[in-house]
Amino acid sequence: MAQQNGNGVQNGQSGNENARPREPIVSPYMPKYPDPMSNVSNFKIIESTLREGEQFANAFFDTEKKVEIAKALDAIGVDYLELTSPAASEQSRHDCKVISNLGLKAKILTHVRCHMDDAKLAIDTGVDGLDVVIGTSSYLREFSHGKDMDYITAKAIEVISFIKSKGLEVRFSTEDSFRSDLVDLLSIYKAVDKIGVNRVGIADTVGCANPRQVYELVRTLRSVVSCDIECHFHNDTGCAIANAYAALEAGATHIDTSVLGIGERNGITPLGGLLARMYAADKKFVMDKYDLTKIREVENIVADSVEVTVPFNNYITGYCAFTHKAGIHAKAILNNPSTYEILNPQDFGMTRYVSIGHRLTGWNAVKNRFEQLNLGLTDEDAKAVTQKIKELADVRPLSLDDVDTLLRTYHQAKNEGVHTHFLDKIETPDHITQLAA
Repeated sequence: MAQQNGNGVQNGQSGNENARPREPIVSPYMPKYPDPMSNVSNFKIIESTLREGEQFANAFFDTEKKVEIAKALDAIGVDYLELTSPAASEQSRHDCKVISNLGLKAKILTHVRCHMDDAKLAIDTGVDGLDVVIGTSSYLREFSHGKDMDYITAKAIEVISFIKSKGLEVRFSTEDSFRSDLVDLLSIYKAVDKIGVNRVGIADTVGCANPRQVYELVRTLRSVVSCDIECHFHNDTGCAIANAYAALEAGATHIDTSVLGIGERNGITPLGGLLARMYAADKKFVMDKYDLTKIREVENIVADSVEVTVPFNNYITGYCAFTHKAGIHAKAILNNPSTYEILNPQDFGMTRYVSIGHRLTGWNAVKNRFEQLNLGLTDEDAKAVTQKIKELADVRPLSLDDVDTLLRTYHQAKNEGVHTHFLDKIETPDHITQLAA
């Protein structure tokens, strides 16, 4: 039996065996057979709002706010929460302890330097695992810590072995991986993989990588280590989501995210954006694992806390995300939303909106608004009112209240038999306001 969407449009196939499928077709160019190396349908999220996100210019999270954010992220179902190093401050150490004791489903990690003192301090907070990092590019080796690769490898083995002896999960990541020498990278990753590290990490610390570079590096790394591979992508050049997807295609297993992408400089892969991308790739896997309807809540919490607004074009939750304006788009959307939506707004707890108070509007959208308001008007009525809306919108855009007032008063005029010249009397948008008075 056919089902109806929120606009009253049938989404079923009405008995026609040749009818086109109503579910979105992602792309006819998708691979016919899955790549055995790909983890697009089998990945984990390490949510770093409470670590990377604290490096955002406006960020200040007190303990209460961190707990609120942690619980909201846990409700979505993220696999890990990554917290600021307890070595950063006494408050950071306290917050690690508090969040580790919340009993959340997500595993709790903290991010520390490849240093024994940091590791010991982190272990004492009760976290489930440590994310260990050290810079390996020539820039960082010369201008940051000043150590050579032999020292870095020896220190990594020492710290990782100690953490493992305490029964905790451990990841070892290079910093500035995409400006590091490939031989150096593979050498140190092989060394830590050999002693049983849980994950190795690749970090595009300055946001210089592109998807092809990511794919090639991850694919190469996948061929030399047996452990999991985590990836951390900064968004300075706008590639963070695409890079994350390419990494999963190449065999990465874990992706770092933050809410709204906040972090150092332009931030990292945004949680909502990644989930939108992965939903388009494998809707069932994403919806079975994550509660997508909770995304808007945690974004509002974080946006309010760091004093920013959710961008108008934000993935999923931006106020324009599911808004349709052009007449040809609106007609198709009303017949079958999949024509212009690869994401179903209902799956994310959102609703679509067909904008009609503008010069690009079409009569099908206006007719749909008639029906939503339960006004018994014809196609010819819809075409006549649409022409008037276009004329008035050449002066200024009309609000939905303006449009509804016009539709209702036109309907009343038709019931009274005086609608023939009713529209001619409305010469400016201000006349609609007078109608409502």
